[in-house]
Order: sequence, then C-alpha cells, then structure tokens
Amino acid sequence: MTSTLQRSRPVPAREPAPPRGWRRHVPLAVLLTGTAVLYLWGLSESGWANAFYAAAAQAGAQSWSAWFFGASDAAGGITVDKAPGALWPIGLSVRLFGLSSWSVLVPQALMGVGSVALLHAAVRRVAGDAAGLLAGAVLALTPVAVLMFRFDNPDAMLVLVLTGAAYAVTRAVEQGRTRWLVLAGALVGYGFLAKMLQAFLVLPAFTLVWLLAAPVAWWPRVRGLLAAGVALLVSAGWWVLVVELWPAADRPWIGGSQGNSVLELVFGYNGVGRLTGDEVGSVGGGAGGGWGETGLLRLFGSEMGREASWLLPVAMLLLGVLLWRSRRAPRTDPARAAALLWGGWLVVTGLTFSLMAGIIHSYYTVAPAPAVAALTGIGVVTLWRDRAALASRLLLAATVLLAAGWSSALLAGAAGWLPWLRWTVLGLGLVAAAALTGVHRMPRALAAGVVVAAVLAGLGGTAAWSVATAATPHTGAIPTSGPEGHGSGPGGRGGPGGMRDGRGAGGPANGLPDGGAPGGGPGGILGSPTPSAQVTALLQEDAADYTWVAAAVGSNQAAGYQLASGGPVLALGGFNGTDPYPTLDAFRQMVADGRVHWFVGGSGGGMIASSDTGGSDAATRIAEWVQASFPARTVDGVTLYDLSGAAS
Repeated sequence: MTSTLQRSRPVPAREPAPPRGWRRHVPLAVLLTGTAVLYLWGLSESGWANAFYAAAAQAGAQSWSAWFFGASDAAGGITVDKAPGALWPIGLSVRLFGLSSWSVLVPQALMGVGSVALLHAAVRRVAGDAAGLLAGAVLALTPVAVLMFRFDNPDAMLVLVLTGAAYAVTRAVEQGRTRWLVLAGALVGYGFLAKMLQAFLVLPAFTLVWLLAAPVAWWPRVRGLLAAGVALLVSAGWWVLVVELWPAADRPWIGGSQGNSVLELVFGYNGVGRLTGDEVGSVGGGAGGGWGETGLLRLFGSEMGREASWLLPVAMLLLGVLLWRSRRAPRTDPARAAALLWGGWLVVTGLTFSLMAGIIHSYYTVAPAPAVAALTGIGVVTLWRDRAALASRLLLAATVLLAAGWSSALLAGAAGWLPWLRWTVLGLGLVAAAALTGVHRMPRALAAGVVVAAVLAGLGGTAAWSVATAATPHTGAIPTSGPEGHGSGPGGRGGPGGMRDGRGAGGPANGLPDGGAPGGGPGGILGSPTPSAQVTALLQEDAADYTWVAAAVGSNQAAGYQLASGGPVLALGGFNGTDPYPTLDAFRQMVADGRVHWFVGGSGGGMIASSDTGGSDAATRIAEWVQASFPARTVDGVTLYDLSGAAS
C-alpha cells in the first residue's frame, strides 16, 4: 500500500544542473548589459534633467569648497536643501570630463547598473541564480527606477547604497560576521548624506533580521549591532559635525533651513516636517498640506501606481507565502531572514510613504523598488522549485493572474497609449495561469513555453512603460515616468503630483514645460529657464569682476542662468525662495560692494512659497527693492536689472 501511494504522488521536476565556468556568468552579463543600454540610451535628450542639482554639480566642479558643502554656486552663497552625498560623484564627473548632460547623468545610470548587480548578488545567496536574475530584471524594469537612474536626483545614490547595505546584512546573517554588519551601517550612513532621514527607513528590518537570524549567541548579536550603530553614526554624522562646527561666515548658508543649521534641516524640513506636513518655508506646506490624500492605498493611486506598483501586489502576496512556509523553520533559516529583510524594508517604507502628510513626490517610490524586486524573485523561484505540490502551482497561477490583472488596470489608466497591450498582458496571464496548474507534468520544452508566457504576462506592462520612460526626455524638479503625455505633469515631464492649486502643476506661471519660454524667459520654482545667447552674453560680460554674475529668486531660476553662463548665480531664498538668505540689508551691501552684476526679474510672486508657511520673505523684499531702485531692461523676454550702477 505504501509503495503504491508513493508511486501515485507527482514526482518533483528535476532541475537542470547549473552551468559551470564562464557560462554561469553569461546570464548576469546579459542582464547588466541590457540594464546599461536601457539606462544610457538617449540619455542626453534630457539635458540637465534636474537643473537644480546639475548647477550644484557644476559649482562643485569649479570649487572644492562648493563641492564639499553642496553649494548651489561656486561662490558658495547657499547650499542645496540636502546633504551633498549624492552630488559628490557627479561633481567629480563634471570636474574630470567637463560640464555636459552626459557627465551629469552617466554616474546615475552606472548607479542603476550597480544596484541591479548588488540586488542580484544578495538574492542569489539566498535563493540561487534564477531568483537573483529575476529580481535584478524586475528592478531594472521598474519604471521609476528607469526614471531615477536617468536623472540627477539623489534617489539613485540612495537606492545604490541601501541595496549594498542589504547585501552586507545578508552576508552578515549568513556568516555571523560583524564586519559585514558594520559595512551595512556605514552604507546606510552614507545614504543619510544623500537623502537624510529617508535612508533610515530600512533600519528596523535590518536590525530585526540580525537580532533574530544571525548564527551567533545573543551577546555577540547585540555587540555587533552596537558596532554597526557606531559605524552608521560616524558615516552619517561626520559631515554634519564638520558643518555645524565650521564658522558660519566662512561657509554657504544651509539651504532649506531658517537658522543656517544642518540639524534644523535634518529634523525639520527634511525630517519630522515630512511626516506631519508642517514644513517651514515649503510650497504647499502646513499641516495637512496639499501633497495628496494619505491612506494605505496611496502607492496604488494614479500619482504613484504606474511608478513602482506593477508588482507590488505580487510582492505582498509572496511575502506572506515566504513567511508562512518558514514559520516552523529554525531561527537562523536564510529564507525567513530574507523575507523579513526585504519585507520589512517594503512594509516600513511603504507605510511611511502612504501616511506621511508632508512633501512627497511619486518618484520617491524608487526607494522600496529593490524590496519589491527581491521578494518577487525569491518568492516566484521558491514556488517554481516546489511545483510538484498543488498549493505551489496554485500560488504560482495566482501570482501571474495578480501581476497581469494589476498591469492591465494600470495600463487602462493610460488611455490611448498602446491599447492592445492591456488585453495582451491580461490574455497571456489567463493562459499562463491555467497552464501553470498542470506544469509539473509537462515536457521540459512545453514547461519552458509556459514560463515565457508567465514572464511576459507579469513583466510586459512594466517593461513597456519602462522603455517608454527611457524614450521620453524628462526634465524639471518633479519628473514622472511614462511616455510623452502620460505623466502626472505636463507632457510626462514632471509635475508636483498633488499640490493643492494649479500654479505648480505645470511648473512655471507661463505654463510651458520646464519653465521654458520663447527667447529664454523666466523659469519658476519647479523648472529652470534656458536663456538665449544674448542674455547669456550679458551675464558673461565682465564676469571676472563680480562674485556672482547675477542673482535670481529661487534655486531653479538661478540654476538655468548659471548653467548657461558658467558663472555663479546667487539663488535668493534657496529652492523655495523662503530661506532668509540673504537678508535685504545683506544683499544691499553685496550690491554696494560690487559683488553682484545683474538681477534677473520675472521670478517671485505666485511662484514662490508665501510667508504663511513660516518661511522668510527676504527674497521677495529684495526683488521689490531692486525693481524700485534700478532701471529695468528687457532682453529676449527676460527682465534684467544692472546692479553695477548706483541705486536710485
């Protein structure tokens, strides 16, 4: 009887032996090469991408002081509103290769390739080559990842170092080696220097996994965690300490702060304010401000859904599956540790983004993308290997149906764009799901066909949206993924993604993409101008005689003129125009000392955050004083004031 029952059970499919030697590395080489092509293809079409950060990289290439502090201009007037960790490699690239779109953006693309490689390495150690390749492919084909790794925002660096930290934690838990945990702490600390407190969202998961699963006794686990904490504190805090101790008169003003303090920036504008919405000096700020509705379904909504949620439902399902399957496993079980590592990253980051009331943009969703990809790779391959069991086959079928169904729903929201793709993905999903229920008894060739159909159903939508993202130039302060005309901003090029009034939705007041205007007119708070040759020539005139060739209200306004002229342009009031630098009296002294040549008009007004958010109105007062004291001159639609003459 026993032998009869044993013969009646489905026999697990035999896995092919893994390739040996150089052939083992071919699939990874193909993945990384394809990723590089996707991220580098037509990269220069996006120009400076985010001119705000491109101008800071330009400044860092011209001045080591500006590079170290993250100043917006080489003369060191004011910094960007972040720590400069993400700007350092870009500034070095510009210094080495000269200022160009490629020197600014190629480092970002290489960070993307590095992130895919690190994710593959981390997942492979737990679930094998196939899982690592699938996870890497999912990350590479996540639209918001394509967007950010072709853009000069700090998010590319953040994803790279956090993925590297997750790899280090994986090694630490696998071997019980404190040195790997210390490396993880140092990498997360550097992530802080790229995007400040957002980097710390992974810490609960990393801490839990080490304490629960490390194959050492309790006290060595605690001791290792303390060592990693010291590494994190040193890595994240050394720059903050140096800047706080540096004489304020000898360094740039700290952008994003009202008191010229990095600590204020860390815990205020880029800290608690992001959670509560009470951000001093921000646009659309104030508690309960205009950054979209909060809630558990926020990441699936129209503003964020097509950025990174294509496989988010699948990742959540597979997280539950992995935790359930490992519920009786030993404490050090690597599969459960991996599920907790990536699942904790996803849950904590996802909940934070879903419920935070302060400034948030849809591209922030690149942060949990590695976790979604890892859970997908580990979960799918784990179920596939256990396909002899009916429950695993049904879960595989459900995974494919869920991926295809949600992709179809997301594509339905992009009305008019490849309408056939929605139904193709859904149809393939239905066929593949049905076939997966009997795949354990299929010949190998037929099973391979089912796998191909399942992959196309699961990744078809996100892959198509990613390719469209790469094929579309994206510029401005707040980019969104997707083809032309289907982003949350004008022309798919960016937009505030949830601001409460229409003035920000198109960037500048003139309504043209990225602040562009005929003849190089004014930009705005979310877009930078492209000045004409005549305007640029005026700014370059006698540039060596002035500390700043010009001044303009708001960092994006200043960035466009700085990138074109090559000379420092003072950003009055920082990014939002609401930082109290410089004061009216200080600016008047700058002018009296002959340090500023031109003032660029056409900024301020409705495009700058009002003082009802608690920010300074010094920049607006300066603009009013200049307009009342110096004659205006209009050149190619730009109003300029020559400050070299005496004020009236």
